Parts: sequence; structure tokens; C-alpha cells
Amino acid sequence: MSTPQLRSSQVVTTFGPGAMVDLPDASVIIAGLDHWRYDNARIPVIEEPRLVAKLSEVLGVSTLTLRAPPPAIDQPGGFRADVIAWRFPEWFIVQKTEATSRGFRMRRLVHINALDAMKFLDPDTRKKGTVVPVRFVRACRRGHAGDIEWKEFVHGSKTGCVRQMWIEERGTSGDLDEVWITCECGAARAMSQAARMELRALGSCNGARPWLGAGSRESCGEPNRLLIRSASNAYFPQLLSVISIPDSRRPIDDTVRALWDDFLSDIQTPDELAKIRKKPSVAGRLQGQADETVLDSIKRVRSGGSGYDRPVKEVEYEALSEAKDELGADTPDGDFFARSVPRALWEATWMKAIDRVVLVHRLREVVAQVGFTRFEASGPDIQGELSIDVQPARLSLDANWLPANENRGEGIFLVFNANSVSEWIAKANVLSRGKQLEAGFEKWKKEHQGSSREFPGLPYYMLHSFSHLLLTAISLECGYPASSLRERVYAMDGRYGLLVFTGSSDAEGTLGGLVDAGRNISRHIRRALELGSLCSNDPVCAYHAPADHDHQPLLGSACHGCVLVAETSCEQHNDFLDRSLVVPTVEAIGAEFFEGTF
Repeated sequence: MSTPQLRSSQVVTTFGPGAMVDLPDASVIIAGLDHWRYDNARIPVIEEPRLVAKLSEVLGVSTLTLRAPPPAIDQPGGFRADVIAWRFPEWFIVQKTEATSRGFRMRRLVHINALDAMKFLDPDTRKKGTVVPVRFVRACRRGHAGDIEWKEFVHGSKTGCVRQMWIEERGTSGDLDEVWITCECGAARAMSQAARMELRALGSCNGARPWLGAGSRESCGEPNRLLIRSASNAYFPQLLSVISIPDSRRPIDDTVRALWDDFLSDIQTPDELAKIRKKPSVAGRLQGQADETVLDSIKRVRSGGSGYDRPVKEVEYEALSEAKDELGADTPDGDFFARSVPRALWEATWMKAIDRVVLVHRLREVVAQVGFTRFEASGPDIQGELSIDVQPARLSLDANWLPANENRGEGIFLVFNANSVSEWIAKANVLSRGKQLEAGFEKWKKEHQGSSREFPGLPYYMLHSFSHLLLTAISLECGYPASSLRERVYAMDGRYGLLVFTGSSDAEGTLGGLVDAGRNISRHIRRALELGSLCSNDPVCAYHAPADHDHQPLLGSACHGCVLVAETSCEQHNDFLDRSLVVPTVEAIGAEFFEGTF
């Protein structure tokens, strides 16, 4: 079954292989990459060597390419969408409602094999009735999914009963306690029991992977969990993205590799390098490069590095923080163009902890999907790297490519003063708050055994919270809705920065609104700090701290009234936030980074 209703970008970021989608006329599961159809003469390959190197390392493969999803084709024979989907689930509910002897509403539960042209033939009236897919399926934490074995669920074990089953609604709230599965033989069971893991009412997973096609099962044995097809935890794509910006080390590493076999492979000391520099063929290639830079490059090449093995955010931070001063004569061009704004144009008392403001006129972001998870999201860590400990569900059986898309946009990059951050961290009140937040993280870790997530540190908490406040403040004037803005937070051993950017697969991401906002950044930051000082949910929000039986162990003073934003905008799914580390709140714990009046 084809799915022409989905946009190409959605297939990568929201509805990739294994996702369950409700279409106007059917419920489907998106097929794996092996079943996507491409015109071999027009395969849309996306070039991004740094991202490919990272993904190859994660997947353990030597050859990998990135492709945009195949575009739908309007052929003479009709419209053809080449991203395939299959009908899922195979159990349906007849829409005709009947009444039980106790006055409850009930509807027939039927398998697809009992339907005629997707219609149910009533055995009493001989009339055809419409059906809708059942909203309950089973899944496990490894991403497997399948239909619930309804007869086994109702009868409590394997049974040969072939009588009609029904879904009864014994109330009006839709609560699982009020939804019962019954059989004409008299057996009945509430759906709330399917949600209780200790009962193991749905049995063990059989490793079904319906998105990969027939014969794709693998061994599993994990306990099945109840899953609502349209629930927000039914599908989490595991994505990795990079911003296409020049790696400052890449040119010298390429030069050293070119000279490696004939001249540089044995160089160990500055004296040896000085001698080899006298050769004309070497002098010309290394002209303008300091000895220290060349020796560092020799060490990297000797260690066998690919040239793309540096952390994702480290390369981005260097390129952004080293942007040239804005001269006014340059014209934005290419995939990356950034210029620093003179300090005199944004200087203010509340800006003293910021060293540089960089306007990113052009940027290109490439996003690729590696796999997916269910029930709990698994994304990049705070350094933009994917954990190799997490085993996401596979997108294909043997494809050597991954789906990706490229977005073009603009942004604002802020460099924070490292000394100011170090002095702030050393304060007693900040350290005390840090212990509370770390204790909350340890509680979360106990509930998520096996997670490779690590406590991000107080600088990340502060920068991340400030990012959300700034993102909200900028969205009021920049012309982009807040949900279209994104963030990248940089907190790496004395290097602290923040990029607020937008990106779109079309021209909407480059309208100039963010760059214009960057020219008035001090005003927007002041507004962001004012927004963070008082929340509509204060004092409850301001006094919140992770505690026992707390449902928000990764949050300090943070809620939907202040710093929480759309999860599409946040790189950590609205975790690791605490505005009390940014500005004074009504609790006045004295841990704020931005002091004084603003």
C-alpha cells in the first residue's frame, strides 16, 4: 500500500520505517528500507562525509551512503509513491454498536480474514458494515511489534475457542479499566490488566518485525507491553545530525596525508620537521602552517584517524567561534557563512559574560535516521554523539544506506566567557543546587537500568535552560514560530556556546529573521532573562527540586509555563532544565548565572 499523504521530510524525522501511521483510509506500518523503490538513474544521494563517518562507526560498516526518501512520481499510469507501507494491525472493530444485557456498549472484534473487501458481513442481517483498526497492539523495548493474541489474552492461556469476541465499553471515560475484551463463551478481561507488566498478560515477544516483511522475525523473549498505536511513545526515531561547516583541521590533515609516504611518516620532532621543510615540494605545501600545527596533524594521521573522528560539536564550535568580523562587504554564499558582530553593537551590563555574538547567515544541517525505539527515546548525548550501547530497531535487513534529509537555514551563535562560567560553578549555592540535580539524575538512572546516559554537568543545565528562554523570547519577533527554532548547546571543557537556528527543506529557513534578531541580541537576551525570573506557576515551579516519587527527576525549576518548549526544538527532549541556574527566582537560592538588574 502506498502512502502519498506523507511529506518526504516526515519520513526521516517522524514516520520512518517501523512507524505506525493512520491514513485517511487505513492504518499502516511504514516498510523497511529494503522495500523502498528508487529509480536507479535518479537516486538522491546526500553528501556529508563527517556524518557518514560517524554513522559508519555506530553501525560498524565500512561502506555507507545517505539518501533522501524517494520522491513520489506522477506517471502516465497514475500516481506512484515509492515509500511502501503495509496494513497494520490485522484486527479490527466493527463500528456498529450493540448493547449488552447490562446496558453496556459493545462492538465486534474481528480479524482481517473475516472481512470481505475490508467490510464486515453481519451474519444476522447479511448487511456489510464498516470497520476501524483496533487501537491496541503489543510491542517490546527492542522495537518489535505485532497484534495482540486476543483469544489467549481473554482466556488466560492458549485455547481452541472459536466463538465471537467483543470490545465492551463499561463507562464513558475510555479508561482501560472500563474497556473489556469479552468472548461469547463467557470469558472476559479488562484491558487494564494488559498494561500491568507484573501480570505478563500479553506474554513474551516473538521478535516480529512487520516493517521488514515476511520471514524477518528474530529471537527476543522480552515481555510484551501494551501499546496504543497513536500514542506518543509508539515510535522514537534515532537521529543524528551535523551542521555542514568546515573542519579547521581537515585541510592540514589532507596535506599531511598527501606528503605522508615520501616525507612525513618518520617525523617525530620539530628539528626533523625543520629539515624536511627545506625540500621545495614540502615547503610549498606547508607554507603558512606553524610547526606545532603540522606536528599535531602528523600525530593524528599516525594514529589512523579518518579525519572525521572528532566529536560532532567540537568541530562546529571551532568553526562558529572563529568566524571573521562582520565587514559588510562579504556576500553570504555556500553552505556555511558566519560573521562576528562588533561588541560595541551589543554591549550591555547583562551581556558581560558573553564574549562573542556570531550571525550565521547560512547553514546546512543534514539529519539521518539510524534506527528507532519504542516506549523511550534514545538520541545523541550532549556532545552530539550517538551511544553505541543503545541497540535501536533496524531499518532494514541488509541495506547499505540510511534515509536522510538536508535543511538550510540561519542562526545566532553566542560564545560564553569560560572564566565567568568557572567562577559561577565554584559558588557554594551553585554546588548545592548541583547536588540536588545530580541526586535527581541518580533516581532517574535507577529507574532506567542499562541506560548509558550521563549527568551533563551544571554548565550544560544552565546553558540549556538559557537557550529555551532565549528561543521563546526571539520567537516573539523573528517571524518564525517557536516550534521552528532549534538549539545546539556546547559545553566542553572550558568552551561554552549556544546556537539558536532554524532549518527547513525549502526556502522558509532562510528568511533572515534570526540574523536580524541577532543584531538586537542584547534586547532579546534581556527579555529572555525577564521571562525566566517569574513563571505563571510560581511559587510551585520555583520551589521544585528532584525528590522521591517525583515525576520530573531531570528538572529543577522548569515547567510548561516557563522553559519547556516543543520537543522538536530541544536537543534533549525537555530534560536537564533549571531556570534557577540562569536568573533569580522567587525561591532566591542564589545559584543564578546572570546577576544584577536587566
